[in-house]
Order: sequence, then structure tokens, then C-alpha cells
Amino acid sequence: MPAPTIGFIYPDHAAEDDYPRAEALLDARLPVAHIYGTDLHAVPELLDLGSPDKLRDGAARLAAHRPDAVVWACTSGSFVYGPDGARQQVRELSAAAGVPASSTSFAFVAAARALGVRRVAVAASYPADVAGLFADFLADAGIGVAAFASAGIETAAEVGTLGPEQVLALARANDHPDAHALLIPDTAMHTLEVLPRLEAALGKPVLTANQVTIWEGLRLTGATRTVPSLGALFAERPAYVGN
Repeated sequence: MPAPTIGFIYPDHAAEDDYPRAEALLDARLPVAHIYGTDLHAVPELLDLGSPDKLRDGAARLAAHRPDAVVWACTSGSFVYGPDGARQQVRELSAAAGVPASSTSFAFVAAARALGVRRVAVAASYPADVAGLFADFLADAGIGVAAFASAGIETAAEVGTLGPEQVLALARANDHPDAHALLIPDTAMHTLEVLPRLEAALGKPVLTANQVTIWEGLRLTGATRTVPSLGALFAERPAYVGN
């Protein structure tokens, strides 16, 4: 099977360098197209960011790469629509791109199910009202939220400046003993390079936005990859047993 090409529609600029980092580890092409909106983690701005017109523009920008699948690489710009709206968003993106499509919010759900995870803790960078919508999205998918925390950061640009030690501190401070995994749901946060340290520190799977987004794109194409440095989600046999 030839190496798949998975296109990612990424909002503005923050941590998109996680994608070439992953491409170097995977037998896959991961082109990124940017769309732009107001850089604010607030519901009206996020609804605009994930609007059909903007995602059609992203799909058009990716067309030259002839992707086998397309993923809307934004968690808040998908879950803010609610489960039904997010499903419609993905259907319209698939129609525009002419290939299977998904979004980071659904990637989190699929990744949790793949690992057998039924209860999670959420360490969100967003303000509390936006973080709460992600918890609601997970609950609708049957994933229990043992705890969720909000760092209250208002812009993706600021999230993108967080270094590895700050990401580790966020994870350690917001894990919960009843959670089978910790979720960090912002594609604006650099997380790929720190994944092994995160999982070692917590002793459980950690799912991060760019990690699950890339995994979801591979899943859509039927490709599987074993790359332990990308966390339990990319392990050949995930070291996790739910209860």
C-alpha cells in the first residue's frame, strides 16, 4: 500500500510544526493548509472559525496535494458546534474535499475508544466556558469526565508559546486518580515532543490534540503505524486495561 497523504486544515499559526515532526516519524505525507479567523477562544469566534466557508477554503488549499483524507485540526472549532453540528461539519468537509474527513473532537473520541478508555481527566488551555463544552462533547459520546480543568488562556498564539515544562506542569496538576487517561485538547499546544515524558509522569495514556488528529487521519485511510515516541495511542499493543 502506498504511503497515504492526509491533509490537515489548521487554524492560524501556533503549533503546526508538530505535523512535520510527525511526518518525519511516519510513512505518510501530512500537508497542512491554514485558514484564518479571530484568534480568541470564545464561542462566537470559534463558530466563525469552523464555518462551512472557511473549511471549504481549507479543502481547496489542500486539493493540490491530492489527499486521501482530510482532518479539521481544531478541537474547539469543532466541539463548539455540539455533537450534531460537529457531525454536519465533517459531512460538509468530506463533500467539499471529496475524501473521508473528520475533526480533532471526533479524533479524541475515536482514540479513547481505541484504547478502551471510559473515564478521562481533561487539562484544557481554554477559558472555563469553552472547556466545559468539550467535557459535554465527550459525555455525549459516552466518555465519562472524572475531572476537567481550565488554564483560562484566551488565544491560540499564547498557547503556542508554552514550553515542555509548562505542558508537563499542566498535565501533572490536572490528572485525576479515577481517570484512565488524560486529555489535552488544544492543537495550538506543542505536545508531540513531550508525549513520552507526559505518559511516564502520569503512568497512563495521554491523548493530545495534534497526536490524535494525526492518528485519526491515518485511521481514515486504513493505515496503521507503530511509533512508541508518539505515545500509547501509537503503540503496537497499547499498555492499557480499562475497568
